[in-house]
Amino acid sequence: MTKHGNLQADATHEHRGHAQRMQPQPVGHPPSHGTMAPDTRQPPQDHHEMMVADFRRRFRVCLAVTVPVLLLSPLVQQVFHQTGLRFAGDRYVLLAFSSFIYAYGGYPFLKGALEEAAERLPGMMTLIAVAITAAFVYSAAVVFGLRGGVFFWELATLIDIMLLGHWIEMRSVMGASRALQELAKLMPEYAHLQKEDGSTQDVPANALKNGDRVLVKPGERVPADGKVVGGRSSLNEAMLTGESTPVEKGEGEEVIGGAINGEGALEIEVEKTGADSYISQVIRLVEEAQASKSRSQDLANRAALWLVAVALTAGGATLALWLVAGQPFNFALTRAITVMVIACPHALGLAVPLVVAASTALAAGHGLLIRQRNAFELARRLDAVVFDKTGTLTEGRFGVSGIAVRDGRSEDDVLRLAAAVESRSEHPIARGVVREAMDRNLEIPPVSDFIALTGKGARGTVDGREIMVASPSYVEEKGIQADSEAVRQIFGKGRTVVYVLEGERLLGAIALADVIRQESRQAVQRLHALGIKAMMLTGDNAQVADWVAGELELDEHFAQVLPNQKAGRIKELQRRGLVVAMVGDGVNDAPALAQADVGIAIGAGTQVAIESADIILVKNDPRNVTDLLGLSRATWRKMVQNLTWATGYNVFAIPLAAGVAYKLGILLSPALGAALMSVSTVIVAVNARFLRYG
Repeated sequence: MTKHGNLQADATHEHRGHAQRMQPQPVGHPPSHGTMAPDTRQPPQDHHEMMVADFRRRFRVCLAVTVPVLLLSPLVQQVFHQTGLRFAGDRYVLLAFSSFIYAYGGYPFLKGALEEAAERLPGMMTLIAVAITAAFVYSAAVVFGLRGGVFFWELATLIDIMLLGHWIEMRSVMGASRALQELAKLMPEYAHLQKEDGSTQDVPANALKNGDRVLVKPGERVPADGKVVGGRSSLNEAMLTGESTPVEKGEGEEVIGGAINGEGALEIEVEKTGADSYISQVIRLVEEAQASKSRSQDLANRAALWLVAVALTAGGATLALWLVAGQPFNFALTRAITVMVIACPHALGLAVPLVVAASTALAAGHGLLIRQRNAFELARRLDAVVFDKTGTLTEGRFGVSGIAVRDGRSEDDVLRLAAAVESRSEHPIARGVVREAMDRNLEIPPVSDFIALTGKGARGTVDGREIMVASPSYVEEKGIQADSEAVRQIFGKGRTVVYVLEGERLLGAIALADVIRQESRQAVQRLHALGIKAMMLTGDNAQVADWVAGELELDEHFAQVLPNQKAGRIKELQRRGLVVAMVGDGVNDAPALAQADVGIAIGAGTQVAIESADIILVKNDPRNVTDLLGLSRATWRKMVQNLTWATGYNVFAIPLAAGVAYKLGILLSPALGAALMSVSTVIVAVNARFLRYG
């Protein structure tokens, strides 16, 4: 069965086809500079927006034309005692207005019915097309002499409601992925190409080729994959690999395009460009995962399939049986048409879209943005939620987790001296030390003669004393005795340790770790209460992962998992029969977000993660995952209620329309049938507004 009717399925297929056809290009800077190859095909986002605009335009035009159709309809005139609106030839004017609504407003459904017929999968579009065609043809025949009553006002209102339903539905699920373009934006526009004479020239980053040497200044992004041939610095790769700690890079070590350089300058030899680059490989993984992602079958379409069979069978049987019973053809045809019209899904057409609109608005008010409705509906069946670590379960920033001191000094004294030196550095560890000193309301003294020693630490003069905050490698290199029971106690548990020295005398050590969110503990507890497994997937090292998993009491965790392995880990869980959600915020999470049954992005994360996800958590709060589950389950219940009513009333209305109670003097007229449809629609609409959760 197709999704959201064939028209919406077409949009989905168009988008996926587009993603499959697009090949990764050398990524550097915006398309105007050649980042992506020019593509004359319509972008998926524009395609969805045009379809939404088309339904909106058709609905508004048809709604306006419906006004004269209602004023000129004999039944409406009788009900409101407005027979004075009658004039010579008015039935032909009514036919003209109705013909326009049938052709213009009914076009999407007639086209969709033909496509469903071609696929041999009749659904909502077929049911709508059969109903409006039967009503239009029969009414037109009445205008030209056939005895009976016209159904023009029923035809017009049915088309209006169907257009409104599809407009609401498509608008609520619109938002095609722009992940590929967002990935490209991680790369700098230009690179500092080094010439043979030692000078540099700024060139477009996508013009680089293997073997070129580029200079990366402090604070800049690395323009291409390669290796360091000069200099030393720390690189922030958190958005690419998930490694929370800046990685020290020196001569001979590999670097990834898109990483942010730290405090030192680097000379890099380009090794991979274009389709071979790290980011291009992530692009391919996102494309493949999105293309292979299964979609749940649309519930309204399944109901429509049954209604198609019921309506066609009941309509044909009604006509045949009344003719066999000896009734005039006009009577038999009127009964058959009444059956067809009353089986039309006024309520069914709005049963799901109205709940979707209500749940989308309710979700937005609670920090949940729904991009893919099918994934949102599937969330009610989750067996496991897999979290990224850095920036999701943790805050993605260093916090002081322990201080060891020597010779009877106080923690505050050691921290005060370290913060003075680190106040001149932009390194993430330095910011963590300074933040802790400020949180303790310590007075940070001024520092002079500050020197940043790449890969070793930082040194400065504080209160006339030469103070250095040093890395473990520096302490080891200098042979400084740093081993003590106090230091051993703050080591481990996923912590990074720096040493505070006066000259070459050890004053103390400071341990820092990525800060675990308090909300993460509550999120895991709530998931366990719902019987759902909580897991973690991270590119960070095993020691850090073990510590975080232990602190949060996770069911399972996977460490040192590269982006090209993350989607594979999700597949493994799916092969175990689990319905899996992935929660992440970085570029490294994009393939896994796309592969998961439900991809959930932390809203404060990267745009590429957001665009690869089905649902976005705006508040950067992992507890919202359980809010999502509650809303998904409440939404599903409301959809089932609406669909039960929208289809269930046919059990009584269709037999009455066919005339089963004719001998008892009960005969359902077309007008009463239309009224029943209207009541059904109102009930469905009101029920949708009562959607609540939590």
